[in-house]
Amino acid sequence: MCPTKQKHRTSAPESTTSRSNSSVPTTITTSSSTAWISEAIDGGSLRRVNLDDGTNGWASPPGDLFYLRAKNYFTKRQKSPSGDYLLSPAGMDWLKSTTKLDNVLARPDNRVSMALRKAHSQGTSLKSFIFAVNLQVPGKDHHSAVFYFATEDPIPPGSLLYRFINGDDSFRNQRFKIVNRIVKGPWIVKKAVGNYSACLLGKALTCNYHRGANYLEIDVDIASSKIATAILHLALGYVTSVTIDMGFVVEAQAEDELPEKLIGAIRVCQMEMSSATVVETPNAAAARGIGFAKVKHHESGEDDDDEQ
Repeated sequence: MCPTKQKHRTSAPESTTSRSNSSVPTTITTSSSTAWISEAIDGGSLRRVNLDDGTNGWASPPGDLFYLRAKNYFTKRQKSPSGDYLLSPAGMDWLKSTTKLDNVLARPDNRVSMALRKAHSQGTSLKSFIFAVNLQVPGKDHHSAVFYFATEDPIPPGSLLYRFINGDDSFRNQRFKIVNRIVKGPWIVKKAVGNYSACLLGKALTCNYHRGANYLEIDVDIASSKIATAILHLALGYVTSVTIDMGFVVEAQAEDELPEKLIGAIRVCQMEMSSATVVETPNAAAARGIGFAKVKHHESGEDDDDEQ
């Protein structure tokens, strides 16, 4: 889906005070899934399914399926299996709206934010952090594929992920990378998307970064590239027969940032377009007098009374 070819780059050294080093862990050890993360995983119109043969849902592929820059990448150009994610999977949303959906974690009706707010009200998970990627799919109806990852532990200060979360947009655009693997699909999709490919999304597409008190959401505007839009629409024509792995990475561009590690990854398994949850825009909701937070599920024409 990347409209540009990936090139190898290096960057000038930075001061050691702003970069991860031997005294700062390069991975995050997350505690077992808490109630709010389990609630986030189990919710949504797309359910968690079996990794090998699940359909119309999502799964968590092993990190070792993704080959990223190894410790000696800049001297020998070697890559190695990523291993465990830095953050834990926290679910997926497939959303549909009449307009493009931005900053979904800030919406009062976002189910993942609601689950975390509920935990906060009970005095738990006060240090939790959510990392979300919102792939905005253009069309007559706008869709968003939103992937959530979370941690119960503070992001290690000085680590590459910490610098990415708290950096400026210029730094983020230079570093935000997606790695795709077509697990199952017709030849034409593999040819268009690439059977295994990496792309700096922040340089190829317009990415908007929303930093909240306890989250970072990256909205990826696929419509910002005509080539990416064409490739995506081709893939969507075969979506029910395609299974794809997507991994998200902060690209290492200096020796002491290696080896690269996955922030998180997700496998989307032969998705049905009709599975999307219909989300009302603020203007439409106001016109009906029901407020901003109401959401309609695709299976029901009634408002969800549980939304706050």
